[in-house]
Amino acid sequence: MSPSERREMIRKENTDLSLTRQCKLLKISRSSIYYTPVGMNAETLKVMYEIDRVFTKYPFFGSRQIAAYLPQSGFSAGRHRVRGLMNITGLQTIYKGPNTSKKHPQHRIYPYLLRKLPITRPNQVWCSDITYIPVKNGFLYLVAIMDWATRKVLTWRLSNTLDASFCVEALEEAIARYGKPEIMNTDQGSQYTGADWITTLTKADIKISMDGRGRYLDNIFIERLWRSLKQEAIYLHEITDGFQAKRIIDSWIRFYNSERPHTALDKRTPDTAYFGQAETQKAA
Repeated sequence: MSPSERREMIRKENTDLSLTRQCKLLKISRSSIYYTPVGMNAETLKVMYEIDRVFTKYPFFGSRQIAAYLPQSGFSAGRHRVRGLMNITGLQTIYKGPNTSKKHPQHRIYPYLLRKLPITRPNQVWCSDITYIPVKNGFLYLVAIMDWATRKVLTWRLSNTLDASFCVEALEEAIARYGKPEIMNTDQGSQYTGADWITTLTKADIKISMDGRGRYLDNIFIERLWRSLKQEAIYLHEITDGFQAKRIIDSWIRFYNSERPHTALDKRTPDTAYFGQAETQKAA
């Protein structure tokens, strides 16, 4: 039975078995049942797509600057509308300002542990973030787990919901495949302050670090990853559905990890930097 046929067997209204349990029994990823894009009216989707394109090109623009810039590409939206759509897409400017990640008022916020910390080896620090992926007639969310020192994308997941489960799935897979980091750094979004994410880290004895409020630069490497992905892959295709999005993202991340050299890594690829340093550490 193919994965698509197994997905068709999922019953979201089933009160006896949770979605997580159904997915485990069918041996499919829970997040894969959410590859149907979130739908909105066509006009709003076009504005959201253009806001994302402008922000990707000018990450220092806030809602005011984006609203002023939109008429250059034939769009019009007031600052408050732009701000609301930036909240939906999770966009946050590089200067200190209101945090666009949806923080839960009752969740504990952990301190930022990376200030003045030399990060020099694989699995010392991992980071994670969520970005918006435009798709025909809707949009999806993408989460990635990245090794900070080597820039390697360890795992990723697509979903049409900001439910924390797809983030936890990516984290659990990364730990299973690569071991655990000493520190995990994220923003203060509710997906990263919720019980499932925190419990997974705590059980694995991983220290928890969270960006300062409105501090885009605290997680700068994964933000650069999003810009490269969108400019080099997402914006070059008219993506029709979640499964095409998954194929495009998978192909680009494979290229990014194994073929794309980084100046900051002495022109090595993330795979070479990660596995080379990891083997050196084991031998030491």
